[in-house]
Amino acid sequence: MERLLETLGRTCALRPWRTIAAWLVAAVALLALGQAAGGTFVNDFRVPGVESQKATDEARDHFPSFGAVDSQIVWHAPDGELDTPERSAAVKRMLAEVREQPDVSGVDPPFPSENGRAATTSVAYDKELGELDKSHYERLDDAAEPVRATGLDVEFRGMVVDLGNEPTTSAAELVGLGAALIVLIIAFGSLVAAGLPLVVAAIGIVAGTALVLLVGSVIDIPSSAPIIAVMLGLGAGIDYALFILSRFRADLADGHSPADAAGHASAVAGHAVVFAGGTVVVAILGLSFAGIPFVGAMGIAGAITVAVMMVAALTLLPALLGLLGHRVNALPLPRLRGARRAAATPGEAEHTGAGTRAGRWSEHVYRNRIVYACSATAVLVALTAPLFSLRLGNPDDGIQPSDLTQRQAYDLIADNFGPGWNAPLVITVTGADEDRAGKLTAALKKDPEVDEATPPKRSTDGEASLLTVVPRHAPQDKEVSDLVHRIRDDIAPGVLAGSGGEALVGGSTALQIDMADVVGQRLPWVVLAVVGAGTLLLVGMFRAPVIALKAAVMTLLSIGVSFGVITAMFQWGWGLELIGVDKTVPIMSAVPMLLFAVLFGLSMDYEVFLLSAVRESYRKTGDPRRAVIAGLSSTAGVITAAAVIMACVFLSFVSVPETLIKIIGIGLATAVIIDATLIRMVLVPAVMALLGEAAWWRPGRRRPGGGSADGTAVPSGADREAGAVGAESGTAGARPESG
Repeated sequence: MERLLETLGRTCALRPWRTIAAWLVAAVALLALGQAAGGTFVNDFRVPGVESQKATDEARDHFPSFGAVDSQIVWHAPDGELDTPERSAAVKRMLAEVREQPDVSGVDPPFPSENGRAATTSVAYDKELGELDKSHYERLDDAAEPVRATGLDVEFRGMVVDLGNEPTTSAAELVGLGAALIVLIIAFGSLVAAGLPLVVAAIGIVAGTALVLLVGSVIDIPSSAPIIAVMLGLGAGIDYALFILSRFRADLADGHSPADAAGHASAVAGHAVVFAGGTVVVAILGLSFAGIPFVGAMGIAGAITVAVMMVAALTLLPALLGLLGHRVNALPLPRLRGARRAAATPGEAEHTGAGTRAGRWSEHVYRNRIVYACSATAVLVALTAPLFSLRLGNPDDGIQPSDLTQRQAYDLIADNFGPGWNAPLVITVTGADEDRAGKLTAALKKDPEVDEATPPKRSTDGEASLLTVVPRHAPQDKEVSDLVHRIRDDIAPGVLAGSGGEALVGGSTALQIDMADVVGQRLPWVVLAVVGAGTLLLVGMFRAPVIALKAAVMTLLSIGVSFGVITAMFQWGWGLELIGVDKTVPIMSAVPMLLFAVLFGLSMDYEVFLLSAVRESYRKTGDPRRAVIAGLSSTAGVITAAAVIMACVFLSFVSVPETLIKIIGIGLATAVIIDATLIRMVLVPAVMALLGEAAWWRPGRRRPGGGSADGTAVPSGADREAGAVGAESGTAGARPESG
């Protein structure tokens, strides 16, 4: 693989304009194709096989208008006078105008609250969600202006309203890129070198997003998926370019020509990039085992973007490096230039780590390996502890930012109608007559958690009935979940016994509850698939099962810390006000699966780069101690810079209003910070020191003969020869920035 990568990198460096032009043409073509194919992002939260989905499907079969895309309008009189002649006339004119708007199939009569201060109605559309856009919401909002002029509050919520208030990421991307630029300037000491990873990431993001849009014309991609994909793409893309650029500058300092340096950097650091990026892609694609289509679609979007960024680092970056040559170090910053130049000078420290801060630290950890292994593990376990109180729930518009119309409509309904009116349960009864369905309504009204249960509505074919049940609590409360299970297990079976009928509980709240149950059942399989695939990839790269197993365990520890932190923050409320969230929220059911797959892949990045350098030194010396010290020393600076960049990118997305994005941003940033500090700088060297030569054992290979001065084994001649060839697969080229 190294030879192939070297040829690829060298070819791109020798033909830079062709490569750059190919990338630009590809990005533009993909954007055009995606738009021409009608690619779009929709929120289709179907979960095949669960009862709530069956209830929805049955209702649509017997009630053709059921499940139509809709919007909800809420009117509120702050002074308590809702039905004045002026206001009533304004509301009637508004509804008449809404009925005439494009794609509107019907408007229900206003339904007033008992306190007389509010009313609500539903607007149905005759198109699928993917065929609508934000203009439909804008027309609703414009129609409300005359009503607002009378002193009434008018707010909206629903799927169409969400289209008109989709979160944007432009500000977050700029903040993340700005922070990344500062870190890169400090790391490289040159404005030109610092800008290259950002240029590669920007072009890669355009191409990756365009490709995701094109895929969106074939499968349903959730609207939040592009945001997550951009977040992952920026972090991973900048990191991959950083590692290859570091190796390129080191080779230039060693006297190589720009083309040779680009080829060698692609072979050395690019080998690790391929395995690291491949692990991320495979891990994210593991979400396909979730059994939840929109979660799998999120994984596809993220995997596509990371794969495009990996290809950009291996082709576009070498082309830019070949074009710039020695000018890659242009525009140096005077106060940083000396330190960078000194670091670029090859020497003994390259192989031993002697004299560097990271080298001295790793020596210290090596001598006190038992203490550091135990203390680091204890800290990680303590940070993971909140995970055991993690509660999967069904977040709704109540967790939206307080200035959004969806949140204001949600609060008005909860205050004037009751919290359960925000997401009633819908029960589809089949195989039972109307009288038995009426008895079910009566039985439901006796439940203490039921605020209202409507009489059954019979279908025109006479084969089904529809009931609406309004709980007393908010959709995300545990009492509502208990009610759903109580209806399914006790109330409905008791009433319908002997009738041959079946009652299926549906609605958005029931769907979220079922989704949580599916996650609980499928998560162990997703974990097994992702960990197994990642471990096999590492075995294939390092030929060392113990190393691969250790890497998987370390990664699981960082993921545990991430889950612990988001539980403490979002469920316990620790520091929520700092990120613009005004109330505690349950963790959305899909988040654990998504975070696990993404974090497993990203955490393996640093493991691959560090262990590649350790393996290179071990193959040269056969000394486990020197290998750990040299590996940590040669990669500490560049891994730290990469982690800071990725953490800054992830944290910048916390400014996005959508709470789901905030949870993912905090979770990813936490894992990256812990992974690059406590795990990579403390636990990994301590555990490697404890394992010694056993870390590099592989089946069918005996312990090599000979010994070093300190009694450790030295590779045989064949192993040394293999090591000389295999050394090129490491990342030891991080010397110029390893500080």
